[in-house]
Amino acid sequence: MRRLLFALCGALLFEAAGRAEGKDDWIVLVGEKAGDVWKSTKGWERADEVSLDPADSRKLTFKPGKSILINGAKGVARDLLTRESFGDVEVELEFLIAKRSNSGVKFHAVYEIQIIDSFGNKKELTGNDCGGIYPRAELIPTYRYLDKGIPPKVNACKAPGEWQTLTAIFLAPRFDSEGKKTANAKVVKATLNGRTIHENAELKWPTGHNWKAKEVARGPLFLQGDHGPVAFKNVRVRPWKE
Repeated sequence: MRRLLFALCGALLFEAAGRAEGKDDWIVLVGEKAGDVWKSTKGWERADEVSLDPADSRKLTFKPGKSILINGAKGVARDLLTRESFGDVEVELEFLIAKRSNSGVKFHAVYEIQIIDSFGNKKELTGNDCGGIYPRAELIPTYRYLDKGIPPKVNACKAPGEWQTLTAIFLAPRFDSEGKKTANAKVVKATLNGRTIHENAELKWPTGHNWKAKEVARGPLFLQGDHGPVAFKNVRVRPWKE
């Protein structure tokens, strides 16, 4: 009986430790254990290996499998949008892009952290560099930026064809009982390849041409697939509490 009690106590302590560390809170969006989490994956392929095309560094080549999502042989597919909506959320993911390619991670589908090939860029960083919070923009009559966005603190971008790791904690905007916004959205912290790129970055409005879009307390996560060859793996999210 004593051994059984010790075993039960040990199991309970282990389970409590797991909850404290948030191990059971993660929702896998890309990986072998991912469920039916996306509204559509049309144009995307599943792979186990992805690399630069040796004949053209602006393209990717892949080996079919289960653990990776890649936006097809042509490098263009419908953007990924989660079925579930999130408020405050933490995200971890790995991405790989071809030379000069472009993608992005959008919280609530309207606040974007840019993914782009800015490897080796020594110029002044802007929100249009890898890891930047994308600038506001207008579509008509021609696409143009309205500001520089929020640049990453450092250029931590790796070379095309290398897997890169992005983590971010996003705080949703706050609203009062009448729906009036009382606090802006915020990127509490973000890292790219282990280096801090944002800390307490306030988002006064959505990014890109969505800057006039209505802000809400909860929204889907968005991965961009229509701007060039990109692959994602080990994508997971969990609710975040201050």
